[in-house]
Amino acid sequence: MIKGNAKTKQITGRLRESLGKALGDKSMQRQGRSEQLRGKAQEMTGKAADRVRRATKH
Repeated sequence: MIKGNAKTKQITGRLRESLGKALGDKSMQRQGRSEQLRGKAQEMTGKAADRVRRATKH
């Protein structure tokens, strides 16, 4: 479920950033970019945890 949530954050962030650009709202653009980065970090953490589980066979 973590991966799905991470992708949702990335997509939501992309939409928020685009809307901010369209409206000329720099704050909204920053929030969108930040949300995208949090989603990417969450996705990478999930992938790393999966690799550890596979390596330790748990």
